[in-house]
Amino acid sequence: MSRIVSQQMLNKQIVSKEQLNEASNRQRMHGGRLGQNLVALGYISEDQLDSFFKRTPPAPETVEETGLDLNFIADLSLKHIVSMGEFRLGDLSKRIGLPVNILDEAIELLRREKLIEVRGASQFVKTSFNFVATATGKRIAGELMEICRYVGPAPVVLEDYKEMVENQSIQNITVDEAVVQAAFSHIVISDHMVNRLGPAISSGAPMFIYGPAGNGKTTIAETIGQVLPGTVFVPHALYVGGQIITVFDPVNHVVVAELPDDETAPGNIDQRWVRVQRPIVMAGGELTLRMLDLEFNSIAKIYEAPLQMKANNGLFIIDDFGRQQMDPQSLLNRWIINLDRQIDFMSMHTGMKFEIPFDQLVIFATNLEPKTLVDEAFLRRIRYKIKIEHPTEAEFKQIFERVCEMNRIEFKPDIYEHLLEHWYRRHNIAFNACHPRDLVAHVTDLARFFDERPELHRASIDHACENYFVDV
Repeated sequence: MSRIVSQQMLNKQIVSKEQLNEASNRQRMHGGRLGQNLVALGYISEDQLDSFFKRTPPAPETVEETGLDLNFIADLSLKHIVSMGEFRLGDLSKRIGLPVNILDEAIELLRREKLIEVRGASQFVKTSFNFVATATGKRIAGELMEICRYVGPAPVVLEDYKEMVENQSIQNITVDEAVVQAAFSHIVISDHMVNRLGPAISSGAPMFIYGPAGNGKTTIAETIGQVLPGTVFVPHALYVGGQIITVFDPVNHVVVAELPDDETAPGNIDQRWVRVQRPIVMAGGELTLRMLDLEFNSIAKIYEAPLQMKANNGLFIIDDFGRQQMDPQSLLNRWIINLDRQIDFMSMHTGMKFEIPFDQLVIFATNLEPKTLVDEAFLRRIRYKIKIEHPTEAEFKQIFERVCEMNRIEFKPDIYEHLLEHWYRRHNIAFNACHPRDLVAHVTDLARFFDERPELHRASIDHACENYFVDV
């Protein structure tokens, strides 16, 4: 539990300073998280702890609570208005994500400056007024678009973003053995390996997954993402130093429908945030250092958040580590402080620098030996190093049977034994977890070509092996 979260608990009078100090002392002696030690001491209940970390962003009631300047809200509203044509306050509220009472102040400001006017009203209630931009308003909106072309939901200020990330921290998740076992039930994996992965996931600490190619490192990393519990809130955009940074990304953020209860009803939630599953961001050989910094769009005059920022409160998988377009040491140098202190530093083209949370479970997956990629100083910061070996013969058979079942192909023990004897043993081929999937795909391709039903027999297996294995 971070200093910010501890201060929030004090401010909300959930615990006292003395109780926090006592829990911290117990944490140093017995380990665990601060929240768990508060529960163990009886200062808060499990339900209170869960409720604290599952808070939703409340809808702001005043301009001050948004953290934004009224003039900024008015300018953003004007850019929306020009594209909307005739509109009502409710329509604008849906697009900007701010309550009507806050937008009412912005609308009044625009009316005083004669940038918008009332076109018609069915009754003397402002929410029923139809507004439209004036000629002057359209001209000013055009000038605003030249400065910044962002036309989306109102952004969130940096401090509110930091607080929300802290509340949703990956360090606060808890997963038990049953959850991990269920998540990995769709793949063949030993209980020993699951028992190694479980604590690593629960810790939220970075891990190295390494071993020979084709044995499920990427699959295991992606499955870990399914283990991460709960949902989190991600802002559409941030407002930092007068600049807009877009954060929500439909490619990496899976939207979750709002729950039909009072706490999460749309009217009670700040609509500048989006409820999503914990993010799973993956980058492979295409990863460059540039992708880890703010990307400025010189035409739209806005920034896009880097990958690690989009992965906050979730999982960031660096797949095929060591095969990126940059030197591995460059990435490690870029992240050595991030992994140690859970913070990152961003720079804008204006020269402004600011700090953001670095809160994600980072997985480095590679088929290269870690010592050939990184030095001892960096390996110390990776708490878990887990090697994924070749499957045993029994595991390999189980994988083959599952693949046949998935493809509706009858598993034939005699043909399987032919595969082992005439190919694997004779040519000293190591078992790889990906082989059954790939060999059965060859069998299916052959049958499709001859318009036959896929079937395991010696000819089809030999055909698959001849086309699949190299230099055997």
